[in-house]
Amino acid sequence: MKHRLWSLIRKEFIQIVRDPRTLALTFVMPIMQLLLLGFAATNDVKNVSLAVWDQDQSVASRELLDAYRNANYFRLDQYVDSEATLQQAIDSGAARAAIIIPPDYGTSLARNQSAQVAFIIDGSDPTVAGTALSAATLIGQAYGTTLRSQRLTAASAVNPLQPPVEVRTQVWYNPNLESAYYMIPALIGLIIQMLTTILTATSLVRERERGTMEQLIVTPIRPWELVVGKLAPYVVISFLLTVEVLVAGVSIFGVPIVGSVPLLLLLVGLFLISTLGIGLFISTIANTQQEAMLSAFFLMLPSIFLSGFFFPIAAMPTALQWISYLVPLRYFLIIVRGIVLKGVGIHALWSEVLALTLFAIVIMGFAALRLRKRLD
Repeated sequence: MKHRLWSLIRKEFIQIVRDPRTLALTFVMPIMQLLLLGFAATNDVKNVSLAVWDQDQSVASRELLDAYRNANYFRLDQYVDSEATLQQAIDSGAARAAIIIPPDYGTSLARNQSAQVAFIIDGSDPTVAGTALSAATLIGQAYGTTLRSQRLTAASAVNPLQPPVEVRTQVWYNPNLESAYYMIPALIGLIIQMLTTILTATSLVRERERGTMEQLIVTPIRPWELVVGKLAPYVVISFLLTVEVLVAGVSIFGVPIVGSVPLLLLLVGLFLISTLGIGLFISTIANTQQEAMLSAFFLMLPSIFLSGFFFPIAAMPTALQWISYLVPLRYFLIIVRGIVLKGVGIHALWSEVLALTLFAIVIMGFAALRLRKRLD
């Protein structure tokens, strides 16, 4: 009995060792999960991009901006000169918050009067918005306390107990910071990526495992017809799932769809080209369905964690933020959240659309070339 059991165990180990790629993925994947969860899984948001519209341009307004800059919660890298430019910066995602300093800000402080400052926050990401809202209020209160102390020591102070600076916050697109508004649209991208990548990769490998791929090759079917025929059903299913998620999000969770649904479906099709290309690429390097599944999860893990689906990209280390630019899902999440929650058009999303177009051409082109060589 011991001899039979040992022989079975030995045979299983030999089979595992004879598949080095699957064995390598098995040991590398936990390290990748550890690194991604250790560095990317954080909600400690800092350096939030802040758009500044300083209509006063005085010493007092610059001191207020220095207070926000020195707190390390905001990165003052967007300076605008109109309300339209400010809204465009927030709509496109270039800025997650904005501060508006009125023209009479410095004059009001010089007269020992209360000055009001508007602070606008993009609520489409509740995690970033919550941090920005708290930080904006606390920094404004701390700076106001400093000015109040100066007034109390001034002999000519009038109404010294009146708040010198009043920061009035306003949350756009998601005033109640509902997490469902943020997650439901993003599920479209996650579901599409998982479905098309895994099913495309395993579908072609399954044909090869069963020996039916050779039968298809010897038929009059051309290679591109074979590829289109295998991918078309998943394209149809992906569009149906998109509509299903949108309908469920509106009817069950009350997520508002502010933007154009036809535009969203058009850009879903653009994103599909990249995910289908990834599935095709996996099918060219995997020999078994098990290997295809592991390869798909290996490529999708960084995509899920570095796309901003779970954790804000602004909270990640700089190195991971740069790597996230290589993740197509990152751009699609900006697109779907921008259309569904903000109601923006193609003019505010042109950089993300351009990035997805480049990814689609490169990934699908490379995968098709590799697949064609294997079919030939």
